[in-house]
Amino acid sequence: MRIEVDVARQLGAFRLEAAFESEAVVTALFGRSGCGKTTVLNMIAGLLRPERGRIAVGDRVLYDSATGTDLPSAQRRIGYVFQDGLLLPHLSVRQNLLYGRFFTPEAGRWADVDKIVSLLDLRPLLERRPRNLSGGEKQRVAIGRALLASPRLLLMDEPLASIDAGRRGEILYYVERLRDEVGVPIVYVSHEIEEVVRLAENMVLLSDGSVAAAGPVRELMGRIELRRMIGRYEGGAVVETRVTEQDLTSGLARLAFAGGELLVADVDALVGETLRVRVRARDVSIALERPRDISILNCLRGRIVEIGAEPGASVDVRLDVAGTPIIARITRHSAHALRLATGQEVWALVKSVSLDRHSLGYA
Repeated sequence: MRIEVDVARQLGAFRLEAAFESEAVVTALFGRSGCGKTTVLNMIAGLLRPERGRIAVGDRVLYDSATGTDLPSAQRRIGYVFQDGLLLPHLSVRQNLLYGRFFTPEAGRWADVDKIVSLLDLRPLLERRPRNLSGGEKQRVAIGRALLASPRLLLMDEPLASIDAGRRGEILYYVERLRDEVGVPIVYVSHEIEEVVRLAENMVLLSDGSVAAAGPVRELMGRIELRRMIGRYEGGAVVETRVTEQDLTSGLARLAFAGGELLVADVDALVGETLRVRVRARDVSIALERPRDISILNCLRGRIVEIGAEPGASVDVRLDVAGTPIIARITRHSAHALRLATGQEVWALVKSVSLDRHSLGYA
């Protein structure tokens, strides 16, 4: 379903002017705190009115300043999951879930209670009150409540922000299941690139109230000039792979992609499953010839297509590995010593242990 957003609004000294379109199941709004991500979500939800613009979900126009269209939030059929869940404390989990269903006319209900409860593993929690739930459990209930309103679009505003680091992977897993099994389009706000890479197909990169770039996550992650906004230390390429082998003796999985294969340690996936792998630029080295007698298992042959021009001691080098972009971050000293140049054939070296659980997600 196509989502169209073109909005403008002045909020004190802050000016927001953002426009993007997406047909992805999950579209991520990414950027630093204060760049306007939540403001965009609130405009889509009808909680904040733009000065001008247009918002449409599929063939349904929610807001259009040119025609005077401005549907009330209750009529927009949008589910909203906030950072802290906002469960009703005096109701049980079961009652909180059904509360989301109450405001949707019966003819418009598509969400099945039992299916949503099973999808989010909520059955053991149904008779508890919110005060007896962990942060992760509260967010699962909040997601379930939003889904049981049978929305045409689901908004998620940094749903992992209030959850401790050890539990975030658990919620990401449930959002992945939601993405793959329910199919309702999601606009997902985050300032953590790990979440974006795992969940989203498209990314809208916001900076100071405007859209700096928008498009497929894989494409934007491969653009060197965006590294400052994506995150210097977490930025890198995204590779779509398929598990072709699990070596239980060594603990290594073999992941095939268009440019070759990656050997990765401790992958919790079955042979045949597809995985999205974020190869951080800081974890990639370059060699002019294929090394021998080294511990690094991943040696990928590629061609240099771009060398970053930003000043500083380090430089990003973008490689084309049989159609798959890989970015290496090396010192400028090494780039000069190796006499690197665009068009040159080189080898990209990636340690298997650098591709940890924070780098992997189901595609």
